[in-house]
Amino acid sequence: MNILSCLDPSRTLASAQASSKKRAFEIISELFANSCQSVSEQDVLDSLFARERLGSTAMGGGIAIPHGRCNSCQGAICAVVMLETGIDYNATDKQPVDILFAVMVPEQAHDEHIECLSSIANLLKQESFSRQIRNAYNNQALYDIVKAAVEKQSAKA
Repeated sequence: MNILSCLDPSRTLASAQASSKKRAFEIISELFANSCQSVSEQDVLDSLFARERLGSTAMGGGIAIPHGRCNSCQGAICAVVMLETGIDYNATDKQPVDILFAVMVPEQAHDEHIECLSSIANLLKQESFSRQIRNAYNNQALYDIVKAAVEKQSAKA
């Protein structure tokens, strides 16, 4: 799955300020609701917390992939948030999380959900990619970094 089909520059945020996972999820919910008229902030927030109750979506190294399902989504949507300061995220490696790559999919989009999460995880496993994200100086630069990495990954496939 090409992540760029579900990521929009309006859903990238560099240097966001959040002091907790709750605040980070609120920021993500706002990004989704502001760019997708059919999606409500509260539905996204509830979905992210429901999934997080099953276990932490942190993957280590300061990175998390919060995700959930939302009936009002027309298709998979993604957001990338780079926090100015890492937050406690209950990660197994105990590292504070500063990179959040969020995914929201329609309720019945099982295959799309797995494909999207897999593509994102493969990108985020690359140390050079996470280093570039951490150096993004504004929202557009953050989007451009993701775009370049996805295009590079697609060229290899």
